[in-house]
Parts: sequence; structure tokens; C-alpha cells
Amino acid sequence: MIGRLLSKVSFKVPSVLYSMSSREMPQVVFVLGGPGAGKGTQCAKIVENYSYTHLSAGDLLREERARSGSKDGQLIANYIKEGKIVPVEITIRLLKKAMEETMQMDKSKFRFLIDGFPRNEDNLQGWNSVMKDSADVKFVLFFDCSSDICVQRCLERGKVSGRTDDNKESLEKRIQTYLQSTRPIIELYEKDGKVRRVDASPAPDVVFDKVKAILDQEG
Repeated sequence: MIGRLLSKVSFKVPSVLYSMSSREMPQVVFVLGGPGAGKGTQCAKIVENYSYTHLSAGDLLREERARSGSKDGQLIANYIKEGKIVPVEITIRLLKKAMEETMQMDKSKFRFLIDGFPRNEDNLQGWNSVMKDSADVKFVLFFDCSSDICVQRCLERGKVSGRTDDNKESLEKRIQTYLQSTRPIIELYEKDGKVRRVDASPAPDVVFDKVKAILDQEG
């Protein structure tokens, strides 16, 4: 009798522990697409309608670049200006810190949209090395859009954004970096069945209708 009771207890305890640990672990959706594909716009809409926290790798890097006393500020500035990808250790450190701070303030906020990451193989290897056992990547939300539309949107945005990389010269470099470095990462996740592709060329509300269908299905 006691043996059977102990057997039942030992079976249930790991189940409870697993439930707690999985809930405490950040759940991540990577949001990828070319510059100007509408990642930030759609992430803002998702946050308004679903329980996600939006973390933009680019925004975190720009904030760090502007932060007084940052030891990486000038390095980040140089990479952004040249349309190159910032060293992975810097980006992951900023992402990990942002997730930890968010969850410390509110434990119910454990679902994250990570926008603009991973952007190349080095990013992916760095993430797997540092975060593989610390975060659960659910899927990749891929906003697919032609390079022409991306460039047009960024140039229009550059009139008011004040971003140093929203100009034709930087955009050409960014588009090439995206095609050469980020698309292979998307294709890699696609082979594992973890990509949810959205046509990002229509108006934002039309695109978001497609996003909602995906998120409602994923749960």
C-alpha cells in the first residue's frame, strides 16, 4: 500500500516541477523579414492584442549605442552605419537582460517577440550556445516582402524616423546582408517546420488579419 502511494507521489512530482519550470522559461517567437517588411508595426499590433512583450534587437542595440558610458556604443554605431550585423555576444547579452528584467517585474510576462534576430548563422549559433536551455523558441514569424517594397517603405520612414540607416546607401547594404545572411536562417527553420510565413506586402491591417490567424492557431 505504502509502496503504491510512494509510486504515485514520485510520478506526480516531476510533472509539477516540469509545469513550473516550463512556465518560468521565456517562450520566444523570432520575428524575421527584410528591412521595412513591417516587423515593428506588426509586433506592436500583436502586443496590443496578445500577451507578448516585444523586444527589438535593433532597438536594443540603438539604445545601447546612445547610452552614456556604454563600452560598446561606438562599435555598435560603426556596425549599424555600415549595414553590418553587430557581434552576437553583444546582442544576446542585451536580449537576455531585457527578458530577465521583464520577468522579474511581472512573472506572467514570459512570452516574447524577438524582432530582427537571429540575423545570421553566427547569431543562431550564439543563441543556441547561450540560450538553448534558458528559452523555448516556439516558431519563426516570417514577414515576406519584396526588396523593392522594403526599400520604398524604409525611405519613406526615413523622412521622419531620424534613423541613420534609413537611407539608400545603407539600405542597399542591409538588403544584401538580409538576403545573404538572414534568409538562409529562415530556410533552416523552415526545414524543421518552425516557420509561419506571412505575405507582408499588403496594408498593415490586412497583414495583421493573417498574423491573428496564425497566433490563434498556435495558442
